[in-house]
Amino acid sequence: MDISFWGFMMGLLLLLIPCYYLNFYKTGLVKDTLIGASRMIIQLFLIAIYLEYLFKWNNAWINLLWVVVMTVVAALTVLNRTKLSRSLLLLPALGAFLFSVLFIALYFIGCVVQMSDLFDARYFVPISGMILGNILIANVIALNTFYSGIKRESNFYRYQLGNGATFQEALRPFMRDALIKSFNPTIATMTVMGLVSLPGTMTGQLLGGSSPSVAIKYQIMLMIAIFASSLISVLITLWATRRKAFDTNGLLKDTI
Repeated sequence: MDISFWGFMMGLLLLLIPCYYLNFYKTGLVKDTLIGASRMIIQLFLIAIYLEYLFKWNNAWINLLWVVVMTVVAALTVLNRTKLSRSLLLLPALGAFLFSVLFIALYFIGCVVQMSDLFDARYFVPISGMILGNILIANVIALNTFYSGIKRESNFYRYQLGNGATFQEALRPFMRDALIKSFNPTIATMTVMGLVSLPGTMTGQLLGGSSPSVAIKYQIMLMIAIFASSLISVLITLWATRRKAFDTNGLLKDTI
């Protein structure tokens, strides 16, 4: 069932509740909230128009190009949010994201859904976008935790290197913290899924008319694909970026 114009406007009124309390407690987030919501609405409506043509053309090269564009934007967003050097780390992050998205998305479409056309627009673009969105969140947390931890605990890190630890051994505690903080929320979400919340993909399919059994199978498979792709991307991103972030002595570069 479609949402009417007035129904859409009624839905937008819900924004008044968070805006009121954000303003009441002087958080300074009202402007950011309104800008973020406005950008989301404009971007999604433009994407809806674009996807109409994308699905109509259903050209593998155009679909692949669109996923590459999304990946570039995601990599830039991660580096902007973590305030890390784009000039040094953009290519490593982009390569890690692109490999993770394409590997998991194509595996999902080919082996799980078993589509003959791996680049079919109705599957390849939405699944890649869903995977990429979760990769973005996981990498923002991981990169923040990893590099801020090394900077904050620089004496401990240097102490390990000075006492004979290899570069890999000195980094291991920071890698562990990055993985724990990145994936604890996802594991918690999976633990209570179906009991505490009905996830978005499943809910969307139910509203679209799919049977509960079909919606549940897609949700389970997508959650596993998202978890696997996020972990792969975080590991590759940390491995690839640290090759640029540290000097030959194993110390973090000031330019990072």
